[in-house]
Amino acid sequence: MPDADPDAQLMLAFCAGDGTAFDSLFDRWGQPLLHYLERMVVDSATAEELVQEAFLRVYRAKERYRAEAKFSTWLYRIGTNLALNELRRPRRARPHTSTDDEASSGGPTLRLVSEMQDADVQLDVRRRANRVENALEGLPERQRSAIWLSAVEGFSYAEVAVALETTEKSVKALVHRARVALVESVAAAEDDNASGRGSGALAEDTRK
Repeated sequence: MPDADPDAQLMLAFCAGDGTAFDSLFDRWGQPLLHYLERMVVDSATAEELVQEAFLRVYRAKERYRAEAKFSTWLYRIGTNLALNELRRPRRARPHTSTDDEASSGGPTLRLVSEMQDADVQLDVRRRANRVENALEGLPERQRSAIWLSAVEGFSYAEVAVALETTEKSVKALVHRARVALVESVAAAEDDNASGRGSGALAEDTRK
């Protein structure tokens, strides 16, 4: 694995005393891990704290690190465990993260259609992206983690299984259930929106 994974090579260099290798790992993986944890805990400030804690654990592991999996898989396993522990705490307020804020910060969102220049299409894209974000937020934690790692981060099912400390078969089931739930949730939201527009148009005709 270390021969095939440049990040594992960086971690091994850090273990050998190269402090700049740790900085390189943080530069490469700090933001992707933050976006993932924001989706998991639905709170930017908490996600930032978890990123710091995750890399602190990476730093402390330098004496016992073994490149038995891709570095990113190992890192996301640390992050996932931290997020799940956070979510098991007594229920706290979990503010919704606006997709407008996400878009302005340059973070990734799950897109349903390609970007186009027409203003009406852009508005429709944003509305649909918002529905997907809301649906994603409503998934059980492990489904949300599995679908994000596979669909957004590009992890293989085997890598997701390592990150979630489960089997590849279980990951496939989690991703399937997540996809079904997302499709049903987004479809229901679009039906509600269409019904709302229809009622508004009917009311307008009545007033005329």
